[in-house]
Amino acid sequence: MAEQDTLLNAVIGAVATALLSGFVPFAPVFGGALAGYLEGGDRNDGLRVGIISGVIGLVFAAVLFALVFVVFAFVLAGAPRAVGALGFLFFVVGVLFAAVYVVGLSAVGGWLGNYVKYDTDIGN
Repeated sequence: MAEQDTLLNAVIGAVATALLSGFVPFAPVFGGALAGYLEGGDRNDGLRVGIISGVIGLVFAAVLFALVFVVFAFVLAGAPRAVGALGFLFFVVGVLFAAVYVVGLSAVGGWLGNYVKYDTDIGN
């Protein structure tokens, strides 16, 4: 992959996050690290591509979470209105947690991927 092709590297990192998230804990770190490693540049470039990778991964996760939420809402369609309010609160908390988890860990991974590329023997 070409260095400094930020969008491509971010998408590769987001795809890695999506593929690993089913069975690897803290998968966004690995996706961000892959994106940061491929991006090259300095630490800020690794951090930036990690954040972009996390945002792309978050969009994928939010779409999936919204689909599950809608199906869950239809299943509970006959429930009282309080369940609807609690369901909405659950949705908001879930989205906030996912944002911090995916974007934050991807940013850390982007920084680490850049570190591995330039400051260890692994990247040479």
